[in-house]
Amino acid sequence: MIAARGRPYTVHTLRLLPGQDVLGRLREWAEREGIEAASLVSAVGSVSTAAIRYGGKEEASRLTGDLEVCALSGTISRHGSHLHLAVADAEGRMSGGHLMEGTLVRTTLEIVLQEIGGVRFVRRKDERTGYSELFPEEIKP
Repeated sequence: MIAARGRPYTVHTLRLLPGQDVLGRLREWAEREGIEAASLVSAVGSVSTAAIRYGGKEEASRLTGDLEVCALSGTISRHGSHLHLAVADAEGRMSGGHLMEGTLVRTTLEIVLQEIGGVRFVRRKDERTGYSELFPEEIKP
């Protein structure tokens, strides 16, 4: 286990607008705000295109239509993020996986994030998995 202890810090609320790329905007926000560590608390809204990479796949699949965001969860920092998205189509069929660039807001996407003080979320290649993984580090406030 790899662990670091942090503390609750600022709660941020964001609203993404029609046509905005979800992952791109969240990355820009984290960089601009100097976010060292944050976790998604809540996300509601809709997307017109969902770019999702399913487990074990290399490429993103694209879903289009009036898609409701049922869940958006994960970790984010200016050093990288790991976010999962679940959406439902007009028939209630669900799809979910890794959020990828190209996921576009349809009407709105309301997001609440909890910043975590005293921790930095760093991502680097883990030789055990072959993927860029989370290595949380404690930092001085």
